[in-house]
Parts: sequence; C-alpha cells; structure tokens
Amino acid sequence: MNKGVISLFLAIVMLAFIATGCGAPATPEPPAAEPAVKEAAEEPATEEAAEPAAEEPAEEPAAEPAAEEPATEEAAEPMGEPVTLEFAQWWGVELPEGSLRDMMDEFEAQNPGITVELLSAPYAATRQQTVAGAATGTMADVVGLDGAWVNDFVKQGALANLSNLMSDAGYDDSELAAQIQLDGSTYMIPVANFVYPVFVNLDLLEQAGIASPPSTRAEFAAAAEQLTDAENNVYGWVLPLSVEQPNGIQNDVMSWVWASGGSMLADGQPNLVGNEDVSSAMEFIKGMYDAGVIAPGAFAMAEPDKVEEFVNGRVGMMVDSLAHINLIRERNPDLNFAITALPAVEGYTGPRGLPYASWGIGVAENSEHQAEAWKLIEFLMSQETNSKLSSLAHAFPGNVNATPDYVETDESFAAAFDVFQNGYLANEFVGLPVAEELMRQYDEQFQLYLDDGQTLDEALANAQAAWMESFQ
Repeated sequence: MNKGVISLFLAIVMLAFIATGCGAPATPEPPAAEPAVKEAAEEPATEEAAEPAAEEPAEEPAAEPAAEEPATEEAAEPMGEPVTLEFAQWWGVELPEGSLRDMMDEFEAQNPGITVELLSAPYAATRQQTVAGAATGTMADVVGLDGAWVNDFVKQGALANLSNLMSDAGYDDSELAAQIQLDGSTYMIPVANFVYPVFVNLDLLEQAGIASPPSTRAEFAAAAEQLTDAENNVYGWVLPLSVEQPNGIQNDVMSWVWASGGSMLADGQPNLVGNEDVSSAMEFIKGMYDAGVIAPGAFAMAEPDKVEEFVNGRVGMMVDSLAHINLIRERNPDLNFAITALPAVEGYTGPRGLPYASWGIGVAENSEHQAEAWKLIEFLMSQETNSKLSSLAHAFPGNVNATPDYVETDESFAAAFDVFQNGYLANEFVGLPVAEELMRQYDEQFQLYLDDGQTLDEALANAQAAWMESFQ
C-alpha cells in the first residue's frame, strides 16, 4: 500500500509540473515561440502540454507565460528596427545655427524609431559628395538637390522615383508648389525657392553720388563705373565664372537674358546663334569687363567668393541668392544694403524674369529606408514646417499654403517679395540634360570671348555645337 500511495503521489506531482509549464518537455524547441500570439493560443506547442490543459481548465492561465515572449516580439514588429536616416544638404550651413537640427528633433519626436543624422556642408562640398555618391551608389538616404543635377542623377539611376513613394504613402501632392519631373515622374521637390535679385551696397552708392539702385542695363553699367575705385580695391560688380563651379553662367550671366523676357532656348532646344536676346546680354557684360568695373579674378571666382567680396565692402553690386542674407548679416552686421530687381534692357516694359534656385530634396535609390525617407520629406513639406523653414531661410515656400513671416517683419525681404510679385521665376537650366556641363561648356567659350580669344559669334556657335551633342 505504501508503494501505491507513493506512486500516486509522484504521478500527481508530475502532472502538476506539466500543467504549469515548468517541465522541459512542454517546450522542447525554441522556434515554437516564433508564431504570433493568436497562433500560439490556437495550437499548443505539443500534445503533451495540451492534454493537461483540457483536464484542468482552471490551470489554463498558467500556460500564458510561454506565449508572453512572442507577444512582445510581435508588438514591436510594426514599429520595425530603429532607423537612422542620413540627410546630406547645405541648408544647415545657411540657416540660423541649430535651427535645422531643431526641426529634425521635432520630426524624431513625431516618428519614434527614426533618427536623422545631418550631414551639413557648404554647397560646393555637398555637390561634390552627392556627385560621388551618385556614381558609387553611396548617396545619403535623403539628399538636398539643385535642379541642375536632377537629369544627370536620374540617368545614373541614383534617385528614387518620388511619384511611387508618394503613391505608396497615399500622399496628396496638391499642396506642393512645384515638382521636378522627368518622363512624367517626380524626382525632386523644391522645399524652398530662392530668387537671385541684385544686392546693392547703399553706403558705397551714396559715396559715389548714386541716388538710387539702377533699373536698366545702361544705369547699371554707369553705376558700376562710378562705384569702381581700383586703387582702393573697390569695384562696381562681381562676376563668378569658375568652370569648376559654373553656376555663375546660370545666375550671373543668363539671368540678364531672362530679366528682359528673353530665352536661350527655342522649342526646348539650344538657341544661341543669331539670338539677339543672348548676344545683347553678352555684349553688355563684355563692355563692363573691358571697362575694368568687374572685380578681378572673375575666371577663377565661385559663388562663395562673390559673397565674400560683397560682405567685405569690395564690390558695390552683385546678383545673389536670398539664401545668403543671413550669412551676410552674420558676417557683417553693419553692412547697409538693399535688394532690387535685375536691370532690364532699355525700353523693356514686360515682367522681368527672376533667376532662382531651389533647396530641392530627393531620396537616394540606394537607400534601404525609402519609406522612412519619404516621411521626412512629408514633414518638411507640411504647411507648418515649411512655413517655419521658409521664414528662417527667407525663401519662398514649397508648400502653396505656407506663409513666411519675413514679408511683414523684414524690410529687405519685403522688397524681394515685391520683386518676385512683379516678375516671374526664370531658370531654363532646370531639368536640362547635363545642365551643369552645359553651363561649363558655355563658360569656357564665354571666357575666351571676354579675354578677346574669339568673337561673340564664334563663342555662341561653339557653345551651341557643344550643347547640341547633349540634346541629340
């Protein structure tokens, strides 16, 4: 009898261990914890574990610990693994210090699990890094873009199709002021738009006896001559023509064509030869170059150098982006300057084309986090964030419903806004194939013309021939 009692007692103890899940045979293999909670509840891990549960319903809750670990894992899955987005741009350098980081902190708070690493560098360095990344498939997840780069990057397969990303996210693009497209698909969205008006040093104008900023080409040339004091290293105008960074052709040369309603294209094709709009603008610049009123070193000068000359009071006038106002004020708080429209040819009464550039944004095709990258773009293009960004950058917003506050609080930007309202945005290089190379090709021929190495007709013919190879 004692042996029977002992056997019965041992059997009860073993059943209790099995029912409470403490026995090793209940979960013999770790993979049994992988299925979702629902599946774990419907299909016990083993028949042995299931039978006690059927005999003793009161013990069922005790079996739940085996399902707790899978439940935790499944709850975390929708959030995904933590993601770090690299965001390469030049904006952080030109915005008030720390302001872009503050926006990224706000984005991260709204999107737990996504961290943004800012890769901020000056425009030229950002361009070099982005070009290298496009060639090697190592672009940052989110990239700041100049419209002139887009065509090349798309042909390299370096940029993701934003139309697809917007569709996947169910995004309504009706609030976007513009989209840069190729073959019907969007690859860049302008986040902030910067016009290139004329900056004038009011103190130098006053010293030269010039009552008001020039409005026509003739007035501009006359003012440049009056402002020039070569003995004291002061010049009327500054012209950046570096072939390494040839955007001076876009912003400082062709802008004179657009300011008088002209065009360098005809039906989307190069139209340089026999184009009076182009030739008259080139002759105008050549006249100032020969007169010695343009700051020395133009052929090697890039855009940052131009701004440096103006900041230090060595030039009286420059064509430049509104994006640099913060930089100018920071570098020289005492500089007294004003903003005006680019002068037009005498007798022109139509709206003036206003050169512009954008802080564009895109997503790298090589990014493993394109959905998260789109979330960052959507955040930057939201009405609230875009209003804040355009206000800080003193730019025109990329969201049609965004309203920058600078129009009512800053006299210089109010003037720029008036220039914008009375003109139209003009930049014919945006979207052209190898746009930057087109600028470089024109730059090379234009320098030869300025330096008397060839005639204007030869320069335009050579530039057009080079351009046509890219359009065929």
